[in-house]
Amino acid sequence: MASKPVTDQEKRKQISVRGIASLEGVSDIKKSFNRHLHYTLVKDRNVATGRDYYFALANTVRDQMVGRWIRTQQYYYEKDPKRVYYLSLEFYMGRALQNTMLNLGIQSSCDEAMYQLGLDIEELEELEEDAGLGNGGLGRLAACFLDSMATLGLASYGYGIRYEYGIFNQKIREGWQVEEADDWLRYGNAWDKARPEYMVPVHFFGNVEHGPDGDWSKPCKWVNSQVVFAMPYDTPTPGYGNNTVNTLRLYTAKSPNSFNLGVFNTGDYIQAVCDRNLAENISRVLYPNDNFFEGKELRLKQEYFVVCATLQDIIRRFKSSIFGCRDPVRTSFDAFPDKVAIQLNDTHPSLAIPELMRLLIDIEEMEWDRAWKIVVNTCAYTNHTVLPEALERWPVHLMEKMLPRHLEIIYMINQKHIENISKHFPGDFDRLRRMSLVEEDGEKRINMAHLCIVGSHAVNGVAAIHSKIIQDSVFKDFVELSEKMGEVNKFQNKTNGITPRRWLLLCNPGLADLIAEKIGEDWPKNLDQLRELTPLIDNPTFIRSIGQVKQENKMKLARFIKKEWNIDVNVASMFDVQVKRIHEYKRQLMNALHIVVMYNRIKANPNKEFVPRTVMIGGKAAPGYHTAKMIIKLINNIAAMVNHDPIVGDKLKVVYLENYRVSLAEKVIPAADLSEQISTAGTEASGTGNMKFMLNGALTIGTLDGANVEMAEEMNGENIFIFGMKVHEVEELDKAGYNARQFYESVPELKTALDQISSGYFNPMEADQFTHFVENLINHDRFKLLADFKAYVECQDRVSEAFKDTEKWTKMCLANIAASGKFSSDRTISQYAREIWGVEPQPDLKIPAPHEPLERAETSEGYKDF
Repeated sequence: MASKPVTDQEKRKQISVRGIASLEGVSDIKKSFNRHLHYTLVKDRNVATGRDYYFALANTVRDQMVGRWIRTQQYYYEKDPKRVYYLSLEFYMGRALQNTMLNLGIQSSCDEAMYQLGLDIEELEELEEDAGLGNGGLGRLAACFLDSMATLGLASYGYGIRYEYGIFNQKIREGWQVEEADDWLRYGNAWDKARPEYMVPVHFFGNVEHGPDGDWSKPCKWVNSQVVFAMPYDTPTPGYGNNTVNTLRLYTAKSPNSFNLGVFNTGDYIQAVCDRNLAENISRVLYPNDNFFEGKELRLKQEYFVVCATLQDIIRRFKSSIFGCRDPVRTSFDAFPDKVAIQLNDTHPSLAIPELMRLLIDIEEMEWDRAWKIVVNTCAYTNHTVLPEALERWPVHLMEKMLPRHLEIIYMINQKHIENISKHFPGDFDRLRRMSLVEEDGEKRINMAHLCIVGSHAVNGVAAIHSKIIQDSVFKDFVELSEKMGEVNKFQNKTNGITPRRWLLLCNPGLADLIAEKIGEDWPKNLDQLRELTPLIDNPTFIRSIGQVKQENKMKLARFIKKEWNIDVNVASMFDVQVKRIHEYKRQLMNALHIVVMYNRIKANPNKEFVPRTVMIGGKAAPGYHTAKMIIKLINNIAAMVNHDPIVGDKLKVVYLENYRVSLAEKVIPAADLSEQISTAGTEASGTGNMKFMLNGALTIGTLDGANVEMAEEMNGENIFIFGMKVHEVEELDKAGYNARQFYESVPELKTALDQISSGYFNPMEADQFTHFVENLINHDRFKLLADFKAYVECQDRVSEAFKDTEKWTKMCLANIAASGKFSSDRTISQYAREIWGVEPQPDLKIPAPHEPLERAETSEGYKDF
């Protein structure tokens, strides 16, 4: 395929790992497509728009999935496996159409059907709105995990919020980021299904009535509360090639069907109706903060809203399966941890711990110790950050007002926790202060990470180095307590992963086909098989094919950049890419300073040999994060200067990838030559973008931070460009007293670049725009950018030298691809399943297809697994 150009029709015939088009399948899809266009959308071909065709195709594909979806739930009800519930405030799903076709194995049939109907399937796919229900890595990880859980045959469910407005759309105007609302539902959503029959009440505010002895640990009544209803919407999440379709249940807030009678009786009907809508603000918008805690009342409402609705649903399903028909002996909640695993994705769903206690004590009337044992054995917690500003600490006064019963329960948990610490560390009062769930320094707050640790049987980090940091420093006290109590493996590591279906098979079909030709078609479910590519590093024909696929991807991206931003890029240049949320610790500013250094070198010696680069930077800044917005402005100012300098020409181009999102990542990552993963050592928990670039054959320049460490280990320290301080060196520099100005003064190219920025070289109309920005960096360089800069530039020079040798570079790319098997989310989820959830993955599970018989248990009731 890669040796000569091929037509789209030939490409369709060659794709095997994405399903083979059959005449019968193509015919059925065409019939279904026309039926949906006619009956669902009420259009014909004379008046239908492109979006109509997209929805007709989406509904056609959904039809193919629905039977499998229902059959999967039937299967779970009959087999009654332990169920895994993944609670997350973010699910960054991206687009669903192509991913669904891929996992169902019908992509080729759909492609051929659209071709025969005279439609371009790629154009239809581009019309789908991204489901931008996440900010970045945490939400995208959750999406990858759902894919892997379904692919591994786990009875799993995702639970979150169906935000009306997702992560904002980013516009760049005069170099500045401007936020626009992401009204992703404005044309409707072909993929989810409302489930009003499972709507549940969620209570806020009010007060607590205690028993006669006033004991908080005994059943109490939460009264005079305000109620909001949680309406579930179910989105199917198909596994790859196994007929399994699991469920992502997202809740939207609905007001009760009642009015404020005081207002209503005065005759102000309009005001009474408008007041009802205030409750629905809970699910209106996703908070656009990444690695930054914002202690707003609405955010706390969102966090409780999702866990309250979720736990009611979990208990309903538990009672339906256990109490329903099969085992009348085991009808107590003591079986709950045997049938239910709840994973808390960061601290955002941490209120699940006191909420489950409330339900067991106040509703089920269980005594405290028994309830607590059930909660701890059910819940597990994933930590995603060590940055202090990202750790949630809710003010007590806010929780007391909004969730009075939960605050009482948290106080009771803390009291017993403090007693336990005192038992194992008598007289260590400073330890009591450090480990308390209630922080008393300044404003009284609840430390939600501490609550998660105390209320969970397992706590994990998301990369080996991150897990070591949280065990050795951030949560060291809790590790020591756990050891004293004889708890085995409470603190664990689960290195993150990515789904190879979306992040290679879907986004890079040329490379996927090359791999399948050499090692077969099983690798999308067994990514370790990529190791079989290693001997091919010495195969010149295969190396040329790999290089040609990369070049085709670069040409495709170059056309997209020209169309979107009218920038001509040199496809022979190195595509140097840094795409992620804009944050000081991720150090996009260091990348920007290197651009200035390269620009100055070209200007000083225009005729000197220079390895051409196209530097692409993309990412969104939190709307209130001033420094991050200034970094975006600076990058765009530098780009304006560089891109219009005739002396520079096509040696250097800078592209800011506006509105970076999942669907844009699918275009950028396959085309990248160099991946920038340059965070300060000890700050990035893991990263998953680094894995996506590696899998698609980009080389990494990075620090020994997050999963970069394990990537380097998988390649034996070769075929990756590592620079900068290690974690212990950063700590030693802090202890010695870091002086950023010293590095500014001692690195001439750095000083020149900063002086240019400070003096207004890149913004002559507002010469002092970045003066304070630069001064602040030199005096308060929290993330050691200046300390690592010299090593970074020297490493970039090695990168440029390596890029000159095309064959050697491509061999390094193939070595990266071959070594990326560890970073499949299938491996991550298998480890979670076995080591935390107590379930066994079933990668060979084949749910019977809708037309095949299912062995049913003897029961008079229908299944209740939805």
